[in-house]
Amino acid sequence: MKKVVLIGTGGTIASVGRHSRDLQDYGTLGKILDAPSLAARVPELAEVAEVVTIPYRAVPSTQLGFAEWRELVGIIHEQVAADPAIGGFVVTHGTASLEETAYFLSLTLKCAQPVVITGAQRPSSAISGDGPINILNAVRVAASDEARGMGALVLLNDEIQAAREVTKTSTFRMQTFRTPDFGVLGQADADSVNFYRRPVRKAAPDTEFDIAGLTGLPRVDVAYTHCDADGVAIDAYVAAGAKGIVTAGFAPGFVTPAMAKALEVAHAAGVVVAMSCRAGSGRVFRTTRIREAGFLVADNLNPQKARILLALALTRTSDPAEIARMFATY
Repeated sequence: MKKVVLIGTGGTIASVGRHSRDLQDYGTLGKILDAPSLAARVPELAEVAEVVTIPYRAVPSTQLGFAEWRELVGIIHEQVAADPAIGGFVVTHGTASLEETAYFLSLTLKCAQPVVITGAQRPSSAISGDGPINILNAVRVAASDEARGMGALVLLNDEIQAAREVTKTSTFRMQTFRTPDFGVLGQADADSVNFYRRPVRKAAPDTEFDIAGLTGLPRVDVAYTHCDADGVAIDAYVAAGAKGIVTAGFAPGFVTPAMAKALEVAHAAGVVVAMSCRAGSGRVFRTTRIREAGFLVADNLNPQKARILLALALTRTSDPAEIARMFATY
């Protein structure tokens, strides 16, 4: 059996509630299991892989960001360097920011082993909790040869999704993680792990982003569009030192006139502006107005993922043409 390293970061999947019906307020208890304790609740893991656990964090995923992402990348690289025979990695994670961690890892990891991020909609103490089966299936996917070369993957509810494409779509439903435009890559069924398509956008380990030595990312903020939205937030972001701004615009990527004016001022001051949309599905195309303003477009990335890509792009270049190429590549 392959060796799979399981790294725990906390989240709902590791949380313990007051009782079996505590499905919503368990976070206030503050009890979160570490990776060894979590794996011990899934004895079936021994039937599918040799699982080694690393108790990295035990926090809600709302507390995770670049510092933790950098450490996760470092842990994975260290493990591979120490034992190149490792078959894959599983990261247990809270679902709130799971897609962002997954996309960051998919852009920055430099190892060929599959990395699968999983979580749960119900805490470990819940009746009919989904954590154990998600962990088991994530390990099975991480140990699969077919999972190589697709960047970081996300596994919940028996479904395998690409980190770039997947997003959380519901607060409490089990089928919350969806890929709106393209659907799943495959499924982890009881008898076998099956893939049916592969993403074509570049992903780990074949990316140009290297975070080694970085102490932080350039500041990139997301400006949300709504009726009557003005430029106050955009002005504040610029004043705070933003190097980039991503819009969560009206579909298919428009903003209010007041926001557009503030963005033009920001762009003239050297801030890179990328237009995304709040719809959760579909591309933003470069209209004549967007092109004349000098703004970039985020393709079909949602705002939170466009923010990550733009921040990483700004560690490499400030050339708009080069950043546009990256949005078309990743």
